[in-house]
Amino acid sequence: MSVSFIIIGITVLVSFLSFQNTEMFTKLKFNPYLIKHHKQWYRFISHSIVHADWMHLIINMYVLYSFGDIVEATFFNLFGFKGLMYFILLYVGGVLFSSIYDYGKQKDNPYFNAVGASGAVSAVVFASILIYPAGSIFLFPIPFPIPSWAFGLLYIVYSAYMGKRGGDNVGHNAHLWGAIFGLIFTLITIPNIISNFIAQLSN
Repeated sequence: MSVSFIIIGITVLVSFLSFQNTEMFTKLKFNPYLIKHHKQWYRFISHSIVHADWMHLIINMYVLYSFGDIVEATFFNLFGFKGLMYFILLYVGGVLFSSIYDYGKQKDNPYFNAVGASGAVSAVVFASILIYPAGSIFLFPIPFPIPSWAFGLLYIVYSAYMGKRGGDNVGHNAHLWGAIFGLIFTLITIPNIISNFIAQLSN
C-alpha cells in the first residue's frame, strides 16, 4: 500500500471520529494562541488530520489521491525506499511550513482556529506540477480534465480569496505557503527538475 493511501486512511478515520466528537476536534485543531501560551506544539501537526466537514475532507483527499501517486512514484524511482521518506518529509513539511504564517499572525488571538491538510496537499500538488506538468485532474461536473498547472493556479487564487474572508475553520492561507514549500522541496531534492520541466513543456 502506498504512503499516500496510508495518509488518506488515517486522515479519513480521524476526521470522521472528530465529526462525532467535538472535544476531540477541539483538541486537535490549529490554535496559535494555545500553541504559544499553553505549549501545545502538537497542534502544528494534528490539525492536518481533522477537517471542517465532509466536503472539506473529500476535496483534500481526492486532490491528494489525484496528485500524490505521481510524486510518490517519482521519489521512489529516483531514490528507492529513501524516496518514500522524502515523500513523507514533503507532506509533513508542507503541514509545518504552511502553518508558520498563521501562527505568526494569530498567536495572540485566542479565537483563531484552522483545520485541514490543505498545506500538505498543496505541497504535493505543486511538487507534481514540477515533476509532471502535463498532468491533469477531473473535477465534477466539468466534463474534461483540468491541466495540473491551471488547477494549481485556481487553487491558489481561491485560497487567497477565502483566506481574506476567513471564518470557516479552513486553513486557506496554508494553500499558498504549502505550494511554496512543495516547489522549494522538489527543486532541492530532485536533480535537473527544472530542465526536465522545461523539456516536458516543450514537448
